[in-house]
Amino acid sequence: MLEGLKILDFSTLLPGPYASLMLADMGAEVLRIESPTRPDLVRALPPKDSSGQSAAHSYLNRNKKAIALDLKKPQAKGIIEALLQEYDIVIEQFRPGVMARLGLDYDSLKVINPNIIYCSITGYGQTGDLKDRAGHDINYLALSGIADYSRRKGEKPVPQGVQIADIAGGSHHAVMGILAAVYERTQTGAGRHLDISMTDCAFSMNAMFASGYLGGGIEPKAESTMLNGGSFYDYYETHDGRYMSVGSLEPPFLMQLCQALELPDVLAKAGSQKPEDVAFVKGKISDAFKSESFEHWCEVFAKLDCCVEPVLTFAEAAQQSHAKDRGWVTASEDGIEQLSNPILHDHDIQHTGGKIGADTELTLKSLGFDQESINVLKSEKVIA
Repeated sequence: MLEGLKILDFSTLLPGPYASLMLADMGAEVLRIESPTRPDLVRALPPKDSSGQSAAHSYLNRNKKAIALDLKKPQAKGIIEALLQEYDIVIEQFRPGVMARLGLDYDSLKVINPNIIYCSITGYGQTGDLKDRAGHDINYLALSGIADYSRRKGEKPVPQGVQIADIAGGSHHAVMGILAAVYERTQTGAGRHLDISMTDCAFSMNAMFASGYLGGGIEPKAESTMLNGGSFYDYYETHDGRYMSVGSLEPPFLMQLCQALELPDVLAKAGSQKPEDVAFVKGKISDAFKSESFEHWCEVFAKLDCCVEPVLTFAEAAQQSHAKDRGWVTASEDGIEQLSNPILHDHDIQHTGGKIGADTELTLKSLGFDQESINVLKSEKVIA
C-alpha cells in the first residue's frame, strides 16, 4: 500500500517505533538510525524470543532496516545528507532542540530536501511551558484530564495496561499526519513539519465528554458518565472471581440482559441517572453475576447478542477462535509469533527487528561508500 515511501526513523522506545512499524508493515521502506553507544532501551526489555533478542524489540522493529550512526560525529551529518536524496520522510522523538543542535532539525534538512516531511513526536510539543519536560504515558494521561475520571469514586487512578497516550496519541496521530502530509505533497509539492504532542493528542481523545464541559459546563467526574461506571455499563465479578463486561445500553440488549439474569425489576430503573436508581440496578446485576461461575455466564451469553462478553486474560484472548479467524497472531519465516497488522490481515513479516547496525555496511555501499571509507568510519566510531 505504501510502496515508494522512504522513511528515516530516529526514534526509540515505543511511540515512534510503533508508528514506523505500521508504515513498514504497509509497505514503506523504513531505515532506523540508532546510536551505537546508547542503544534503544527496548533492546534490554525482557522476555527474549527465540532469536535471542527482546521480543518487544523484534516486534516493534520488524520489516525495517537499521544502521548504527553516532549523530554527534561531524561525518554523520554527511551520511544523513546523502540518505536524504532518497529518504524524504523523517520521524524523530528527541526533546525539542536536540535535533537542531545536531544540525538535523526541519529547517536544516529542508534546505537539503525541500520536499521533506518531518514528524516530531514529543510528550508536550515543540512549544509551550512544558516543552522541555520529561514525561511518560502516565503523565500525559494525567495532564490531559483522562486519568481523573477514569477511576472509581474515592479511589486513585489506575496505571493502564497499555500505553494509551503513547500509541493512540503519539503513534497513530503521527501516522495519520504523515499520510496526510504525503497526500498534500502530491498536490502541492511542499513538505511539512508535523508537531505531534502525545499530551495534545490524549487531550483530544476526551471526545465524548469534553464537548459536554466546553459547551455545557458539565465536567466529567469519576463514575459520573454513562461510560465510566456512572451507569450499569461496567464490569461484574462472577462467583469464582472472574469478570464479565456489560455494555447492554440499548433497549433490545438490556431486555436480553435482564431476561438472562432473571431481573425483570431492573428494566424500569435501568435508564435512570438518579444515583439511587443506578446503585439499585448495579447492585442487582452484581448479585446476579456473583451467583454463578465465569464458565456458566460465558455459556449463557455466548448464545445471546446483547453486548456482554467475558474479560479474558491475554493468553485467552490470543487463543480464542475469533482471534484465529481474524488472524490476530502471525509468524515470521523463522517461526517467531507476533501481533498481526490489523489493517493488512495477509501481510508478511519479512524479518524481525535485528541487531544494532545490521544494515549499516549495505546502506553505505548503496550510497557509494567503498569498503576503505567504511572501515575509516568504523575506526573513528562514526558507525557500528
